Amino acid sequence: MTSTEKPPVPEMTDLLADAPTNWGKWGPDDEVGALNYLTADEVLRGIQHVKKGEVHTLQRLIGDPKGDPVWPGRTPAERTQILDESSWDGADGPAFPGGLHYADDKINAFLQGSTQYDALGHVWYGGQIWNGYDARTSVGGLHKASVEPIAQKGVVGRGILLDMARFRGKATLDKAETFTHEDLQACAKAQGVTIEKRDVLVIRTNFLQLFHEQGDAFYEGFCEPGLVYSDGLVRWFQDMEIPNLVTDTIANEVTFDPNNGTALPLHCALMRNLGVTLTEIADLESLAASSAEDGQYTFLYAAAPLKVHLGSGSPVNPLAIK
Repeated sequence: MTSTEKPPVPEMTDLLADAPTNWGKWGPDDEVGALNYLTADEVLRGIQHVKKGEVHTLQRLIGDPKGDPVWPGRTPAERTQILDESSWDGADGPAFPGGLHYADDKINAFLQGSTQYDALGHVWYGGQIWNGYDARTSVGGLHKASVEPIAQKGVVGRGILLDMARFRGKATLDKAETFTHEDLQACAKAQGVTIEKRDVLVIRTNFLQLFHEQGDAFYEGFCEPGLVYSDGLVRWFQDMEIPNLVTDTIANEVTFDPNNGTALPLHCALMRNLGVTLTEIADLESLAASSAEDGQYTFLYAAAPLKVHLGSGSPVNPLAIK
């Protein structure tokens, strides 16, 4: 290999050969992984951080007039009006006793085309998904580790906002900019708070602001900022018993790892191996502005994706209650 040649990209099976795993920790039939950490005690711990009763909704608007950011290859949701007042301009409108008129519409959308939860079986390698289930159980839909068990359980606990953009003094993080778990801890310290075991980590980059500013150019050389893989980071997530990682980017981590060239290795190391649930495309701007103003970066986090049978993901409107 010459000095100008890049080393070959490792196979995920080799890169993560010695990575920690939580397979079997909650039994052979488990489908919600690290969300098992969110016990009733964790709900009550989260409630202790409600100080003002201030509610922030974290879903991005579906059908935003400025456009909806989605993973390359997916298309934004399309909303179609089925009925409105014009439906009764002729004689074909539905007739109800008393003269009732109404509006009706539908959407055609990727289940992961907006603020959403990944199912634990959404990503895999080596022929196995979360908890060792055979990847063939994904054929025709996720028959194991779908989003439905997550939706049935719900996600409630103490959330902590880690405003990496403000911490680094930027309006938005840059394309391909990375940070580590040590950076998260430093950010928390600068905010006057400590990351605790079983916290729901909510990380702000504000990177998707560039989508609204740049339009189609946003996808040129697509590589989002985010956490970068290391064995130490993965073991920190395991030791800290992190149940849920929430970010305002499309895919939670730096898209292509600068150190090894793989795509989305943390999806594999955290979600597939440790059972950490991933939440993407969150709108953290009102929460971040509030936290910067009052200095409160912890809150009750509550979310429940839609109950979609066999689904690999689902839209969600999480709540941060301060």
